[in-house]
Amino acid sequence: MTTGVVYVVDGDESVRAGLGRLVESAGLQPRLCGCVADLLQQAHGGKGCALLDLSSAGLREPSLWSQVLALAATLPVIALSARDDSRTRRTARKLGAQAFFRKPVDGAALLDSIDWVMRAERQDLT
Repeated sequence: MTTGVVYVVDGDESVRAGLGRLVESAGLQPRLCGCVADLLQQAHGGKGCALLDLSSAGLREPSLWSQVLALAATLPVIALSARDDSRTRRTARKLGAQAFFRKPVDGAALLDSIDWVMRAERQDLT
């Protein structure tokens, strides 16, 4: 497993905390964000990846959408959602998400995906 920061963005505090514990159990540093605005404040050009619940507060606000797209261009995104429909998958694609998981998430598969995107990010830097 790689090391690094994982921004966990979910409006549900218990889900956010659970994902944070999962990330921490893999030796990674979780940064918990209750909404997209929190992510934008914390992840200024940072390394790592973001676990982004597609129903997070602020994601659909036009004023934040362009900022999220700009951040997603430099920070790999793994999209999460309780919904698995064409609209949700379209949103994940628009964000350039590296992976999409429907909640509840299989922890081992999610950690494998985090490892994969963070390794890919490091290779892009070299």
